[in-house]
Amino acid sequence: MKQKKEVEIKGIFLAVTLLFLGFLIVPLCRLFYKSLEKGGALTLSNYLEVLTGRGFAAAFGNSIQISVCCAVLSTLLAFLLAYTIHYSNLPSFYKSLIRRAAVIPMLLPTITYGFAIIYSFGKQGLITRLFGRQLFELYGFYGLLLGYLIYTLPVSFLLVSNTMEYIDKKFSIVSRIMGDNPWQTFFRTVARPLLGTLAASFVQCFFLCFTDYGIPASVGGKYEVVATVLYNEMLGSIPNFNRGSVVAILMLIPSVLTITLLHYLEKYNIRYNKISVIEIRRNRLRDGILGLGSALVLVVVLSVFAVIFVVPFVEEWPYRVSFTMEHLQSVLSDKSLLGVYKNSLLVAFLTALTGSLTTYGAALSTARSHLPEKVKRVIENISLITNTIPGMVVGIAYMLVFSGTSLQNTLTLIVICNVIHYFSTPYLMMKNSLAKMNASWETTVMLMGDTWLKTIVRVVTPNAMATILEVFSYYFVNAMVTVSAVIFIAGARTMVITTKIKELQYYTKYNEIFVLSIFILLTNLAARALFSWLATDRKEAKAGRVLRRNRKKQEDSGGVRI
Repeated sequence: MKQKKEVEIKGIFLAVTLLFLGFLIVPLCRLFYKSLEKGGALTLSNYLEVLTGRGFAAAFGNSIQISVCCAVLSTLLAFLLAYTIHYSNLPSFYKSLIRRAAVIPMLLPTITYGFAIIYSFGKQGLITRLFGRQLFELYGFYGLLLGYLIYTLPVSFLLVSNTMEYIDKKFSIVSRIMGDNPWQTFFRTVARPLLGTLAASFVQCFFLCFTDYGIPASVGGKYEVVATVLYNEMLGSIPNFNRGSVVAILMLIPSVLTITLLHYLEKYNIRYNKISVIEIRRNRLRDGILGLGSALVLVVVLSVFAVIFVVPFVEEWPYRVSFTMEHLQSVLSDKSLLGVYKNSLLVAFLTALTGSLTTYGAALSTARSHLPEKVKRVIENISLITNTIPGMVVGIAYMLVFSGTSLQNTLTLIVICNVIHYFSTPYLMMKNSLAKMNASWETTVMLMGDTWLKTIVRVVTPNAMATILEVFSYYFVNAMVTVSAVIFIAGARTMVITTKIKELQYYTKYNEIFVLSIFILLTNLAARALFSWLATDRKEAKAGRVLRRNRKKQEDSGGVRI
């Protein structure tokens, strides 16, 4: 039985490894080779041309500058939102509203952020008209800063809030009893335990800003960043694949450094053996400041997207603002646009299905097997690599490798690209879930005559179903909003909504852009609600089974004592 079990797991491990070998390692090697190739020979001249060329150094410096500024601001605002939830006496419904509102931007593609900012803060923008003047220069640093902030705030908030939830609040009471003033108590019992997470938030936000393409594509203006340089080299008027490959390889340097820092910062996280539940001390002034501050942050962030629900429903913004359904009807009657939406739904579903199976198989290999540690480390390294590769780099590598093959411009390649690109987080979710389960299930059930595969299907999978649904939801939502990778591999017949939005930008068809963005938002809201309900239902069912099992054990043990 054990031998058969090992054969089955080895088969799963081999399939996962071959998938990443063919669709991650080989494309990256091809990309690196292309960066060194010139005139049929290998040389560093391409790197010298890029590094000494006009504009690259400035673009690289701009990327560093804007990424640092955004990472600092996003981390501070995320801390404010998380602190409001965990250290105030505001009503629970208000805290729940903050949790939900803070992550809404994740349900829209970043390329939409830029267009929403244009129609909100441009010279004829919705918010500009409300204030009577333009608040800031739209194209360039400030437009990018606002767009990046909206993009990174949800990620930073989830990181900080999740860690803050596990801070033991009893130490705040101890600090006050010891005579510390409020600032000392705050630093020693809240800020100090969060230093590692705050640093990780900064690094993660920096990485996201540095590698994003969607926002600078719309509001970057003359403020060039590395992502726009890379796009222009590969898909500009005069493409240069060798120089583009060099830029892609150089983009990996900050990526690798940020992930290395994330692993280093883990040791600064403080973990408590026990989390005490205490009542937060009443303080109306504190609650008022936190409530107003959080409301202001969320209003500023979400008000940018209000224009999405205004512009498509007026005749011609900003000149004729009478209500109309004409633009919506136009999109609904356009077969090409509906075809793009159907492509997005199909890609998102297939990505979620394939990604869930892939991560489940990878997690079974590392968390529910007796494979050697060296073998398991292969999967761990794959997870680390996928977490360090920007989407644009993956897309370019695919374009170089699969051009001229049967996979070129196919939905299949887009699905595989999404599965590879977003593998790291779902894999860690699945691995942690499987590792917490009883390690002897497979052995016990096989001793009773069942095969390992039946054990996985009948025992392990039902207990992991809640996590599987969360992974499915993660892949689905990200596949609906991704743009940086698929823009290089989607064809005319295999466009998804995000790549279609980029095309519509050239024709200034912003009504269609906003209608398609609404489709994405509503689809993702519905998907999250559905998968969240299904996952919660599974968790409650599992909790009920555990409760009934414990009661039965108590009854059986009671019967023995009598």
